[in-house]
Amino acid sequence: MNLNREILRLAIPSIFANITVPLVGMVDMAVAGHLQGTSAAALIGGITIGAMLFDLLYWNFGFLRVGTGGLTAQAYGRKAAGQAGPDETADILNRALRIALISGIGLIALQWVVVQLAFLFIDCSPVVQKLATQYFYIRIWAAPATLSLFAFKGWFIGMQDTVRPMTADLLVNGINIGASIVLGMLMGFPGIALGTFLAQWSGFTYCVIVARRRYGVKIPGQAGNDEKAVMAGSDRPSENRLFALNRDLFLRSIGMIAVYIGFTIISARYGDVMLAVSAILMKLLMFFSYFTDGFAYAGEALTGKFIGEGSEEGVRCTVRQTFLWGMAMAGLFVLAYGAGGTPILRLMTEDTVVVEAGRQFLPWLLLMPLIGCPAFVWDGIFIGATASKDLRNSTLLCAVGFFAVWFAGERYASTPEAAIHLLMAAYFMHLAIRAAYLTVRYKKAIFSGISSR
Repeated sequence: MNLNREILRLAIPSIFANITVPLVGMVDMAVAGHLQGTSAAALIGGITIGAMLFDLLYWNFGFLRVGTGGLTAQAYGRKAAGQAGPDETADILNRALRIALISGIGLIALQWVVVQLAFLFIDCSPVVQKLATQYFYIRIWAAPATLSLFAFKGWFIGMQDTVRPMTADLLVNGINIGASIVLGMLMGFPGIALGTFLAQWSGFTYCVIVARRRYGVKIPGQAGNDEKAVMAGSDRPSENRLFALNRDLFLRSIGMIAVYIGFTIISARYGDVMLAVSAILMKLLMFFSYFTDGFAYAGEALTGKFIGEGSEEGVRCTVRQTFLWGMAMAGLFVLAYGAGGTPILRLMTEDTVVVEAGRQFLPWLLLMPLIGCPAFVWDGIFIGATASKDLRNSTLLCAVGFFAVWFAGERYASTPEAAIHLLMAAYFMHLAIRAAYLTVRYKKAIFSGISSR
């Protein structure tokens, strides 16, 4: 097998899919930022806080993608080595989908409670709170579809298939962009949320059809689906392992939520303009991560497959080559961010106050590729190895680092601009800690799992 060719086969479709994800957020912000009747800063703030509420909810279910991907990749490798039954991968998907559908219905039932609790802790202007609440109450009805898409994406990646999740993401994000623009112009601010709702259910429908027709897998409750047959391949050890994996990944999600939600909540304290600036900066920072994640997904799929096959050399080569590709991408983004700047801000909003306020923070973009690449690539490797304890520990530790930097420097942040600079420093500290911890733990966490098989 030509490993570089295999990495690119898995990474390129994921990159094409991933780059549409930040485009959705950017388009939503751009649509909101150009609506009339309310200040652009308030409208962007409403989108930011509304989206943050979903991050708060959905990141708790990150294990549906992460855990499903790692377990499926290893089952795929065992099947290739003749050590697993034909239904093991289907069983993994069905377990994940049952959790996703039930959880999504539960979130819909608890939507009012979620909003009331959230705004006990989120400090923003009344206008932003009203817009964010309106956005949330529309988009929440897509919760079962959104959580199911997590499970589908992880499963497809574990099956060494990144074309199907690419197609699903392109469909979802394409519909989201188009519908948000059209409905935003027709309905105003609520149309942006409705566009997301329609896109998520369209993606869910597509994945159900693909799982049935290409892989012969039926979702829970689908006509002709025998639940006893679905669970026939389950056993107590695998159920216990799934529980332990999901527990660790849930705690990992808590650490990630603490950082990203903390970033938004803190920035909201400094007014609508600083909230809009920090939201735009975060979108631009994360734009790089969606490229690197393509190689992280390739590393995840191949690491899990080689571990399932018991190939230590395959894992070593996968780590080496995915890092080479990831750092090459980082170099390109350093050049791109260096050559960009103010025109990028102007694409996001025509509000000159927001643009001028954001220009002083642009140098932070140059650090993202260099510090972010190792953190994101290691995530993929550890996910493929289902090394959930180390993923949990690294994320909780970096959350501590983020808040340590913030609280240590907060007293010296005498202006809103200084506070946002400090917030950016705290964010990059969390990435550096994450990368360093996983680097130190790599050999013991990954190769001990192979030798124990």
